[in-house]
Amino acid sequence: MRVKLACGKTGAEITLPDHLDARVLEPRFAPSLADPAGAVREALEQPTAGPSLAQLARGKRSAAIAICDITRPVPNRLMLPLILDVLEAAGMGHDDIQILVATGLHREATPAELDEMIGPEVMARCRVDSHRARNLDEHVHTGRTASGTEVYTDKRFVDAEVGISLGFIEPHLMAGFSGGRKVVAIGLAGERTIKRLHSPEFMRDAKAVEGSFPDNPLHRELLQISAMAGHNFMVDVALNGSRQIAAVFTGTPAEAHTIGVEFVRKSTMAAMEERADLVITTGAGYPLDLTFYQSVKGVTAAAHIVKPGGTILVISECNEGMGGPEFTELVRTSPDSREMLQRLLERPVEVDQWQAEKLAVVAEHAKLAFCPRSLPAEDRKFLWGRSFADPQEAVDALAAELPAGATAVVIPEGPYVFAQLEPREEVLV
Repeated sequence: MRVKLACGKTGAEITLPDHLDARVLEPRFAPSLADPAGAVREALEQPTAGPSLAQLARGKRSAAIAICDITRPVPNRLMLPLILDVLEAAGMGHDDIQILVATGLHREATPAELDEMIGPEVMARCRVDSHRARNLDEHVHTGRTASGTEVYTDKRFVDAEVGISLGFIEPHLMAGFSGGRKVVAIGLAGERTIKRLHSPEFMRDAKAVEGSFPDNPLHRELLQISAMAGHNFMVDVALNGSRQIAAVFTGTPAEAHTIGVEFVRKSTMAAMEERADLVITTGAGYPLDLTFYQSVKGVTAAAHIVKPGGTILVISECNEGMGGPEFTELVRTSPDSREMLQRLLERPVEVDQWQAEKLAVVAEHAKLAFCPRSLPAEDRKFLWGRSFADPQEAVDALAAELPAGATAVVIPEGPYVFAQLEPREEVLV
């Protein structure tokens, strides 16, 4: 069996040997919209839930728009001009509208990334800047959640009279599904808030996993935080396998997002009757697999369908390396997953530890193997499992260790596929 995988910008192809009982899990992607710009324009005028953007903006003097960073394939270049048209028609000018790149605790967007994500035409029509979570003076304390999280959010978003988010909905390793509240509640949060949201209290909760919605403690927390920030309009899309718009969801964030999640759940779910001996997954290709940090999402998604003690192989590009300095240092200094899990319980939460923590939880139940194609060999040696430079080499080595009839599952789109057992069983993460 020959399979094309999403990996970097060019993809990768692998061949599975005949002695394996192999199958491919593909999401049932909805078709592309024939007129995506028209669909977005109509969704702004006739939202999924609540008042239209024009109604919301009428009489208001300022707006802030939170957008994802370069690692998310959101079609901002298509959507932003249409949103700006509505805000400008309501009487807002260049200095009244602020676009904020919702970076969370990651680095600011570079000029080249802004050009790719937004384009010069949009940047000429309003102010554009990145969120900086570590600069406390750029945040405002908006209160405390019911569970005790102290909430600090980017002051520029809180102060705006209209708070808008742009995003896309996909299965998410902690929040159940991305989009809606997450872009604001984490993307524009202060360091203290983000660390609390990514502490072991949430990361090790059995319900803080892919597809867990709405009964997910992190989801509930994010809803409270985004509401505190004045998040009152969202524009989320569902994308298909070619990253084209399949559906648009707009309006009141909580209600519109819930409707979008159900659409994405149905269009991305791939069910299996039993767990597999080997699961081959990906980081979902560019831009999601720019770093090993982001590629972890492919591993956690596969954990739902691998046998206890089975193997997960993740194939990704990683041409920007391991990830942020804190995540890189944590992986390099942790000899194994068990030691790291214990270590994280004994110290304050540090930046980006959550992705390593989710990876370590999976490693407690399954063997891990990695093919981060562009990651230097000196970094591959720190990964918790066998590592390979070539996808086919990795498949051949792992398949050779399995007997005839062993089950193998390939997930070409990695975390874009919501894989689960049917009938449903307890997941491993």
